[in-house]
Amino acid sequence: MNFEEIIKTNKQNIKNIVRLITKQDNEDVEQEVYIKLWKNSESYQERGSMKSWVNTIAKNASKDYLKSAAVKNEQACSEDDSALVNIRDRKRNPEEQILVSERQKSIINAVENLKPKFKEVIMMCEIYGYSYEEASKKLNCPIGTIKSRIFNAKKELAIVLQDLL
Repeated sequence: MNFEEIIKTNKQNIKNIVRLITKQDNEDVEQEVYIKLWKNSESYQERGSMKSWVNTIAKNASKDYLKSAAVKNEQACSEDDSALVNIRDRKRNPEEQILVSERQKSIINAVENLKPKFKEVIMMCEIYGYSYEEASKKLNCPIGTIKSRIFNAKKELAIVLQDLL
């Protein structure tokens, strides 16, 4: 198992998962993911895609971080009279909720309007976590075709969603 390649191909995905779950960029959690990947490499079984395995480790490490952060906050609250300073409001205001909702609708609409062959590979590889090889087998076409379709789909999405970037 080549860890350099695993890190290189999954770095942005790990960063995105950590940011999504912890609501912040957190290099410590990212490092924890890499450590867990390395420590658990022997137990990895090629039943699913490598990306799915990496995603699961990233999700679990992020959730573990939140649990430990919650415990720390509870201890700080019981020990410190100024605990209100440590409480973070995680709720979005109505304006932010509308913006997020509109953004999500735009993305979903853009994916829905892709050509069927592009939509199919984007859903399989980017949403459901299939590897190119798995998608190739499922769709009974060469890996090069899968890569080409993903490239072209992302190009179309970038044009349509340019205002969101």
